Amino acid sequence: MPETPSPAPVLAVVTTGGTIASTRDEHGVSTPSLGGAGLLADAVPGVRVRVVEALRADSSSLTLADAARVRAAVAGALADADVAAVAVLHGTDSMEETAYLLDLHHDDVRPVVLTGAQRTADDPEPDGPGNVALAVRTALDPAARGRGVLVAFGGRVHPAAGLTKRHTTDLDAFSSPAPPLPRAEPLPWTDAPWPRVDVVAVSPGGDGVLVDAALAAGAHGVVLQALGSGNASAAVVEAVHRCTAAGAAVVVTTRVAAGPVSTGYGGGGGGHDLAAAGAVPSGPLRAGQARVLLACLLRAGAGADEVRERFRRLGGDVEPR
Repeated sequence: MPETPSPAPVLAVVTTGGTIASTRDEHGVSTPSLGGAGLLADAVPGVRVRVVEALRADSSSLTLADAARVRAAVAGALADADVAAVAVLHGTDSMEETAYLLDLHHDDVRPVVLTGAQRTADDPEPDGPGNVALAVRTALDPAARGRGVLVAFGGRVHPAAGLTKRHTTDLDAFSSPAPPLPRAEPLPWTDAPWPRVDVVAVSPGGDGVLVDAALAAGAHGVVLQALGSGNASAAVVEAVHRCTAAGAAVVVTTRVAAGPVSTGYGGGGGGHDLAAAGAVPSGPLRAGQARVLLACLLRAGAGADEVRERFRRLGGDVEPR
């Protein structure tokens, strides 16, 4: 008696909008207009696809609560034992934030792979179909199991942690640290409200007005996008001290594209002085993902010591020296 062939694997595909789902109108303006069926036609032969439309939006407009909706869609898909993996189609503007939020809470060995596009779906040479095919191959590859959340884009596969969008138009749009950042134990999921966490950019010789404004607006945390290896001015350091004294967490990252944040400089406004004022270096994380990690930690009820320890595990130099 012939053996019954094994059924094709089930791939859950969560759609959220973004350029990959966008078309241009008569004025050349692109907006998300396609649902899952239009995006996946003939893209995944031999795979049983289950589409979940979580959002249909430009990713630059997504809030942390919106990213949490994507996570809920992923978790709902993985609740079905028949699902072998999940692919998420997402806009590139905030892909690094959503991928990291998913990774921080992902406690399943089954892969979750994000992808998107730099060109709209109606472009004469769209990159979306190739990225979708790469994401599907990656998601269903046994070697991807246990690696956490991944991003498949432009011919490369990146871990979520440390991911940054490196170019506005190149098809190979993302970069990630080498070696990959360590993955810590997943954070517990909670339905607590999202705390306000603001990103404040530092300019040479800048004052602390924007840091004070974030605190006055009700921020529970501030990510300081500092200069160099994590340096600012004496006025910014004073504002950071006011922030931490009021109970708000401050994390210091840098506007520089690569390299860690350190606490090696003094002089009144250096990284040493920021750490002495209570700020926590982000290590290799840049502003977008540092904000996500800080918000997730605060939402989970983490205190100052836990925030420091979590960033330290990523390579943050948390002690003034």
